[in-house]
Amino acid sequence: MATSSPVTDLLSFLKASPTPWHAVSQAEQRLVQAGFRRLNEGEAWQVEPGDCVYLIRGASTLVAVQLGEAPLSETGIRWIGAHTDSPNLRIKPKGAFVRHGSAQLSVEVYGGVLLHTWLDRDLSIAGRVWFNRKNRIASALIDFEKPIARIPSLAIHLDRNVNTEGLKLNPQTHLSPLIAQLNETAFEFEKRLSQALEEKGEKVSPKDILSFELCLYEAVPPSQGGLEGEYIFSGRLDDLAMCHAALWALIHAPRIPTVSQGIVLFDHEECGSQSQKGASFCLLRDFTERLLFALGEKPPALHRACFHSLMISADMAHAVHPNHAERHDPEHQPVLGRGPVIKLNTNQRYATDGEGIALFEAWCREADVRPQHFVMRSDLACGTTIGPIVAAENGIRVIDVGNPMLSMHSIREMAATSDVEAILRVFQVFFSSREKWSP
Repeated sequence: MATSSPVTDLLSFLKASPTPWHAVSQAEQRLVQAGFRRLNEGEAWQVEPGDCVYLIRGASTLVAVQLGEAPLSETGIRWIGAHTDSPNLRIKPKGAFVRHGSAQLSVEVYGGVLLHTWLDRDLSIAGRVWFNRKNRIASALIDFEKPIARIPSLAIHLDRNVNTEGLKLNPQTHLSPLIAQLNETAFEFEKRLSQALEEKGEKVSPKDILSFELCLYEAVPPSQGGLEGEYIFSGRLDDLAMCHAALWALIHAPRIPTVSQGIVLFDHEECGSQSQKGASFCLLRDFTERLLFALGEKPPALHRACFHSLMISADMAHAVHPNHAERHDPEHQPVLGRGPVIKLNTNQRYATDGEGIALFEAWCREADVRPQHFVMRSDLACGTTIGPIVAAENGIRVIDVGNPMLSMHSIREMAATSDVEAILRVFQVFFSSREKWSP
């Protein structure tokens, strides 16, 4: 279990999690240290009240639960949900090419990336690689952990109108990072992956590499800034900051609770959640049903458990930008450092309703935290979260909240340190509260 402050531990978590697969690996290490036991989806489960268990789906989605003393069919599960993925650039399968003496990588845009923020940054590569090992397929996480790539911007001398007419980037032709200067006409990218694997203790020949999933990320580590250390500067705050908060709250929750409490960290939220590892899949419902079966509860226990369950969908929120305040509704302008944000959209882009607002307000009061509210301007399209998907797919009531931030979907985002501990206090109240809620 982590012993450092939440902010310090968050910075460490962010640095060690350049990809969704690394984030889940980090979460697993913390859970195991806290006494959680891994369940295998392909095996029969043996669980009992008080057990702390988790499962991992596809290396990038994680579900963890501390089972309470009360039957699941009577109290349900108190969930905190978040997502492990962040918008970035991912390397295509045949990604290496040479042009004008530079070895480059062909990339695909994942999610809603602020493209211009990726220019002129020191970039590294991380992800996972599959390879042959003694006639079987194996995989390993890799992280180059140093600057090896860069997407240079075009000099203003060659585009005099860029500051007045705006920068326009073509994802196919303008975002290929440079990774080496050479005289050859070909570049063996697999050879470099083989070297990276060897540094991690995996001896793999380039010809034995079968496939990879690799992300580019900024090599500059997360940091604490501002005159008084009031800011966090880092990539992937959306949504690893909320993954970390959920994980911290679960690990530090009282043992053994009356009501079961859990977290679910989904992948693929940034591209619509339509996958085996996304919120649209029935993972949460299946997980609950298998727990009920292992605990000896009979049908219709699943329907009762979902009816009594409640989720906080924790996804970072839009703080008001001081230079662009007109982009916010005048009465709903969350500020960095002033507490968690309740998100509301009457068209169900967020799942929060009046009851949810009342509940979260009550938990905030108990935690001595004052929440803020976000509603999108009525003349702008609203984003969404895993909240409405979980509510619709599982019949679970959901409240959408998150800490305020700036530069959302940039390669390097910004949040407030004081908000880290504030939302943790609310999450801890949520997990420990004994009240029941009406439908």
